[in-house]
Amino acid sequence: MEGLPGQIAFDEYGRPFIILRDQEKKTRLTGIAAHKSHILAGKAVAEVLKTSLGPKGLDKLMVGPDGDVTITNDGATILDLMDVNHQIARLMVQLSKSQDDEIGDGTTGVVVLAGALLEQAEKLLDKGIHPIRISDGYEMAAKIATAKLDEISEVFKVDLANPEPLIQLAMTTLGSKIVNRCHRQMAQIAVDAILSVADFERSDVDFELIKVEGKVGGKLEDTMLVKGVIVDKDMSHPQMPKEVKDAKIAILTCPFEPPKPKTKHKLDVTSVEDYKKLREYEKEKFESMVKMVKDKGANLVICQWGFDDEANHLLLQHELPAVRWVGGPEIELIAIATGGRIVPRFEELTEDKLGNAGIVRELNFGTTKDRMLVIEKCKNSRAVTIFIRGGNKMIVEEAKRSIHDALCVIRNIVRDNRILYGGGAPEIAASLAVSDAANKISTLEQYAVRSFSEALESVPLALSENSGLSPIHTLADVKSRQVKENNPFLGIDCLDKGTCDMKKQGVIETLTAKKQQILLATQLVRMILKIDDIRAPMDHL
Repeated sequence: MEGLPGQIAFDEYGRPFIILRDQEKKTRLTGIAAHKSHILAGKAVAEVLKTSLGPKGLDKLMVGPDGDVTITNDGATILDLMDVNHQIARLMVQLSKSQDDEIGDGTTGVVVLAGALLEQAEKLLDKGIHPIRISDGYEMAAKIATAKLDEISEVFKVDLANPEPLIQLAMTTLGSKIVNRCHRQMAQIAVDAILSVADFERSDVDFELIKVEGKVGGKLEDTMLVKGVIVDKDMSHPQMPKEVKDAKIAILTCPFEPPKPKTKHKLDVTSVEDYKKLREYEKEKFESMVKMVKDKGANLVICQWGFDDEANHLLLQHELPAVRWVGGPEIELIAIATGGRIVPRFEELTEDKLGNAGIVRELNFGTTKDRMLVIEKCKNSRAVTIFIRGGNKMIVEEAKRSIHDALCVIRNIVRDNRILYGGGAPEIAASLAVSDAANKISTLEQYAVRSFSEALESVPLALSENSGLSPIHTLADVKSRQVKENNPFLGIDCLDKGTCDMKKQGVIETLTAKKQQILLATQLVRMILKIDDIRAPMDHL
């Protein structure tokens, strides 16, 4: 080999590669040492999130690389904003993201459970049990736990005439969030939004029809649900009417401007006459465009592109209100809501392609110059917008995350209408079932199954610890009462309501979210236990 000393070396084919300094002192972890390293990384991530669990959970302040501040207790958001380098810790981040993408709730609990399973696995490894036997035992235990959850679940009737139980469900989700100051109002908004767009025949909810908009200013209590679309734009000219009733909307993706030559020829205007001719041509083109739109019966134009002052002035003269620079997603939502078609060329505009709305009006915010456009009483009333207000950007963003969680929970109940009563009660019931099953297993897997039972208790332990209770005493008391009274709805009384019966407290969780938590956490831990080596790109040197 030859080349620059200590920098780059070349092999016999002349290909350069980097030599790492002190490489001979570096070692690669394999076997049990690797497992221990992986478990340590997973536990570290879980420990960060453990204090954020439950209604009395603490928030985390995340500072971004450019100094922006986020305060949240949403597990997926915290992990997403954490600068994680360890490969196994990154897997924990992906675990939380998977729970968020699929279910939308329980992102903290899934990481806490995975951390507890890894902690229990470490004790089993110290006893000399092979990782594969631990992994198999965990899989057996997860099946027993989810079967127990199915057994203790109750069917939840989704009744459009009586949305109160759904509001209770949404309030459980929002109980641990910053927005719990206007707890019920937010829950009501989330339920109304889902019921407006839900397709009960298919048991599904199209989230594309729900838009969440936020605007800094005002109070959190000013948050409202608009049965229509809100666009962060205003009329293109200040003298245009601020309200259009029985709007016939032309939705355009072509700009109000004369066609440009598509060749590379240059146009030189050398005399006043030429300039006047060009100006006349432009005006003529503008007027023909405006006439095309008006002739088809439109009394409002929503345009994806901008138009210059001359076009704007002509629109005002011809009494045709217009909105410019409306983004692609908003254009699509307006088209869905108003039943209109997006038109790419003026010549293609016809009367049946116009969107219909009962009223289009501008919203003003107190003394500020901010204005937004509200399109209400649409042809397709299923499209809705949740409009969030807050004192600063941080509050608005956290409210958006909270509303998203509540929307996801109500969507899950529309898809699968089975529920559990929360507060750690399902985990304790599943833990007792898994522990009983472990006593009937004669093979080595019984140790892993018993450890799984202990790991399930980590959630109620964290809940009681975060609520200022004595964790071990509280858990022992609830466990013994669940067995004596044969009541799987007994959990941790985090809010000091005087009863441990979560059914009486109205603490409701969806079965889908809880089962997914256990299955995803088990799946990830089994994957981590099967990794006995990490090969980085430079490890061959």
